Amino acid sequence: MVFSSTIFLFGFLAVTIPLYFITPLRYRNWVLFAVSLLFYGFGEPRYIAVMLTSVLVAYLTGFPIGKYRTTNPRRARAWLAVSLVLNLAFLLFFKYTNFFIENLRLIPALANVLTPIEGLTLPIGISFYTFQIMSYSIDLYRGDTDTQRNFVSFGTYVALFPQLIAGPIVRYRDVNDQLASRSHTVDKFASGVRRFTVGFAKKVLLGDSLAALYAYLGSTSDFQPTVLTSWLLVLTFTLHIYFDFSGYSDMAIGLGRMLGFEFLENFNYPYIASSITDFWRRWHMSLSSWFREYVYIPLGGNRRGIARQFLNLAAVWLLTGFWHGAAWNFVLWGAFFFVFLALEKVFLLKVFDKNRVTRALGHVWALVLVGISWMIFDHTDLSEAWRIVGGMFGIGTVSVVSAVVGYEFLRALPLLIVGILAATPYPARRLGRLRDKHPAVAVCEPVALGILLVLAIAYTVSGTYSPFLYFNF
Repeated sequence: MVFSSTIFLFGFLAVTIPLYFITPLRYRNWVLFAVSLLFYGFGEPRYIAVMLTSVLVAYLTGFPIGKYRTTNPRRARAWLAVSLVLNLAFLLFFKYTNFFIENLRLIPALANVLTPIEGLTLPIGISFYTFQIMSYSIDLYRGDTDTQRNFVSFGTYVALFPQLIAGPIVRYRDVNDQLASRSHTVDKFASGVRRFTVGFAKKVLLGDSLAALYAYLGSTSDFQPTVLTSWLLVLTFTLHIYFDFSGYSDMAIGLGRMLGFEFLENFNYPYIASSITDFWRRWHMSLSSWFREYVYIPLGGNRRGIARQFLNLAAVWLLTGFWHGAAWNFVLWGAFFFVFLALEKVFLLKVFDKNRVTRALGHVWALVLVGISWMIFDHTDLSEAWRIVGGMFGIGTVSVVSAVVGYEFLRALPLLIVGILAATPYPARRLGRLRDKHPAVAVCEPVALGILLVLAIAYTVSGTYSPFLYFNF
């Protein structure tokens, strides 16, 4: 079940919200836990058992971790290892088993010995909820949070449907207090509805439209390999993945707010970044902060010399790439960012910070490299990615532009302009200024959001099934 579906909007959500608010406060976590399991199991009910086993492992190991963390740290570390190893085992088995088998089969001696496991599919959202579970165990061991003794409350944290499938990755200590007690007000609920509506429109009206354009341009590039085609493919996918993923995050944050939760932001206009380093401070911030806090800093961060710092950075980006998918293009994608982040740490950041001109160059640098990275990210067939990237610079193309591609560019131009503007803070800032100068704008805003919601619903009803891209991870 996805947020941008009629069954979620008019079935699941229409029942869940009233049920939640008519339930007494002390039992609302029970309701959320139950409906979240229903939401998760709608497509693949067999994987409910996998998630519940992970929840139970972390819940039970949490007691000895909390008990021994001060009196017997070695024993606490042992229980922490049990929790982490068992939870990671599920992720490694479902996500990477066939990948390793297929690569080991390239060794002649193993080609006829190993065979991929048929029917082994990836449980939706396992990468996200595994990281959330791990954050609880690690924070508990560090003393950053207390042992959660209520199984339903802990299960609600892991399974909470707004952020279960594709994040943002919520650390336990950030919502611990909210699990026990959270406020519900009309203003908070209305704010959640606004945020959900904006995210829904971003996903459906922009993200899905750009996805359709990207698919169409991909077929066009087969018989019109021009420089413009390659740049259009890069631009279209770059905008598509932003509106798809940030739209989901907005919807998740909005739904959480409607239910009394406050989740941290996951995006901060990443395409206005002044460098690759700045981009990763703005893109998928919950994942970046997770790897920084639970991998980079424990490995030593930047405290043990430049060589160790780069080694730690390489480890983080190898894991970041591999986390996104069991394919070599994701590993290469992580390595791609490691190389350019290392270059920025060595000297480029100092160059970009000199003046306005160099900052503008840093912005162009970031946009071009991020666009190239998305082609690596999107193509498990790396030869296709290289064909598009090479085409950006005239390699393997028949011309800079053709009549057909020029016509398609003009047709797509309004959507691309809207997408580019919407990916910047300009519209929000402009609306804020208008609201301050003209109070009537605030009155009209709910009407505008209502129209936006109706348009997005109409597009959803008339369109085809379009899952969120990050459901695959």
